[in-house]
Amino acid sequence: MTARVVVADDQTVVREGIVMLLGLLPGIEVVGSAGDGEEALRLVAELAPDVVLMDLRMPRCDGVEATRRVCAEYPGTQVVVLTTYADDDSLFPALRAGARGYLTKDADADEILRAVEGVMSGDAGLSPQVQRRLLERLAERGGSDRDEPERQTASGPLPDGLTPREAEVLALVAEGLSNPEIARRLLIAPATVKTHINNLFAKTAVRDRAQAVRYAYRHGIAAPRGDDSGSFIT
Repeated sequence: MTARVVVADDQTVVREGIVMLLGLLPGIEVVGSAGDGEEALRLVAELAPDVVLMDLRMPRCDGVEATRRVCAEYPGTQVVVLTTYADDDSLFPALRAGARGYLTKDADADEILRAVEGVMSGDAGLSPQVQRRLLERLAERGGSDRDEPERQTASGPLPDGLTPREAEVLALVAEGLSNPEIARRLLIAPATVKTHINNLFAKTAVRDRAQAVRYAYRHGIAAPRGDDSGSFIT
């Protein structure tokens, strides 16, 4: 299956270089390129690409806001963020805005291809450098981005930018439910469950379901079995 891709970067040399590189990769078709977030949004609306490679620092509409709008208005399009360490402070807001993958601008062809294929198949596409930096930032900042407003639910603020639905899925994971069982419980598609799980894994920096369960207990999203106190309330 060919991935239809839009590239958004305000630096012409970088944008054209990425477009040229993508043109050499199997299974990828570049259908458009944009110099800012507003143009990227227009192209997404017009072309309905599978993936947008989104720079974070752009004029008119930056990459974080453009990512938020793409994810909210065009859920069929996945966003992979292009970043440099100079853009480090934007990583967490972009993740919370709905970005599914991250690439540094010096990523090689194999990394780009893996990221695009990953988000196309429902996985999170994180380059090793960005994954390492995200984990470092979580350790430095105690697992939350204090510059971002906290989302509220009836049970209080959710950690790490989790949405209420992601917290609901996480609570069911902590109950030991499989993806198909969660899908039946919430009346959603199994693929949607997988998307929520990939998103919450990326946001909380957990690697597997066992770590997710411990995270859910630690943050009061789910109560250990035999204890009904502190469980997540929608």
